[in-house]
Amino acid sequence: MANPIVAIVGRPNVGKSTIFNRLAGERISIVEDIPGVTRDRIYATSEWLGRSFNIIDTGGIDIGDEPFLTQITEQAQIAIDEADVIVFVVSIKEGLTLADEKVAKILYRSDKPVILAVNKVDNPELRSEIYDFYALGFGEPVPVAGSHGIGTGDLLDCVVKEFPSETEEEQDDSIKFSFIGRPNVGKSSLVNSILGENRVIVSNVEGTTRDAIDTKFTTDDGTEYTMIDTAGIRKRGKVYENTEKYSVLRAMQAIDRSDVVVVVLNAEEGIREQDKHVAGYAHEAGRGIIIAVNKWDAIEKDGRSMQEFTQKIRQEFQYLSYAPIVYVSAKTGQRLNKLPELIEKVNANHAQRIPSAVLNEVVMDAIAYNPTPTDNGKRLRVYYATQVATKPPTFVIFVNDPELMHFSYERFLENRIREAFDFEGTPIHLIERRRK
Repeated sequence: MANPIVAIVGRPNVGKSTIFNRLAGERISIVEDIPGVTRDRIYATSEWLGRSFNIIDTGGIDIGDEPFLTQITEQAQIAIDEADVIVFVVSIKEGLTLADEKVAKILYRSDKPVILAVNKVDNPELRSEIYDFYALGFGEPVPVAGSHGIGTGDLLDCVVKEFPSETEEEQDDSIKFSFIGRPNVGKSSLVNSILGENRVIVSNVEGTTRDAIDTKFTTDDGTEYTMIDTAGIRKRGKVYENTEKYSVLRAMQAIDRSDVVVVVLNAEEGIREQDKHVAGYAHEAGRGIIIAVNKWDAIEKDGRSMQEFTQKIRQEFQYLSYAPIVYVSAKTGQRLNKLPELIEKVNANHAQRIPSAVLNEVVMDAIAYNPTPTDNGKRLRVYYATQVATKPPTFVIFVNDPELMHFSYERFLENRIREAFDFEGTPIHLIERRRK
């Protein structure tokens, strides 16, 4: 099930980006005391009470002739349309303004749950003044101070209560996979070539695909797939059209819904910095990953071309060392027949579960081969390991002191686990816990 979406909206300079950073747990938005600094929607993933959700920070909604104001208003409207819950931010310092009332009218039309957050209540004496905001018609206001983190827990409690219930989606045993990548790397052409029909509009104009499009198909061996085509993910700052920015959110939702993500590179253009950012979305989401180098037919090759390109990929995508690489051509169909089979394999590895007895035998053999490190005379002791989750495979290792587990030794254990079991195409997570 895709993560619920929370949009943070309000007029400029009420502290939306500060609240966004608090909820996201890091400084993502630019925070500056000048109206209109946040000109783009910015995305993050957060969690509260066991529920993961995506947050959208928006430019302020206002009326006037200031630079970028029309674009900011349109971007906020797109975020509102996509959101499951809206956090409407106002400021206690300025009190209820005409601009707040105009924003409220926009939110009335959205027919979405709205949580009213009164920001900058960093003094208990100001709490009595929040009741003026009842006039906006969104129920009891929640007092917060984004800069100090005061009241954010209460705000999140209110937000989570409004999330759609976690009911299971219609039973669908198909393998869900998506193509992601920069615009114009050939994602839509790959969809068409695999299906053998013009299911998706294909054009050489960057960013033709605006939405994520699902297509089901079955291979000759009876395996069912759901293919999700997404709009190209562009660099923030190079995205000018509202529909382009809208497509980034759609791509993030497609990754949420996928079992396996196919990161598409363009062989003609080589590896760009943005390719690594795009792949990072899927890696951080813990999805199975395949790297597909498209347009392989379009470049001049010799006996070492594939090997050299593979070396470049491994160098530039060091965090994706587990991802298999396939060289394809949507135009000629080269190696496309291998893609569904590889997706099926990666999906199986992503859902693989290892019996504890077998896992511990591998871990203990690894420790015997390379003894645990010491720190200030204290040695790391590993007592037991067990798998606690799949998709991605997640292992808890019980130790005497988690602080003694150096990242290099953790990497050693991960590599030994990968050597013992086939986890090609999937990240695996190791978690150290002190044995009670």
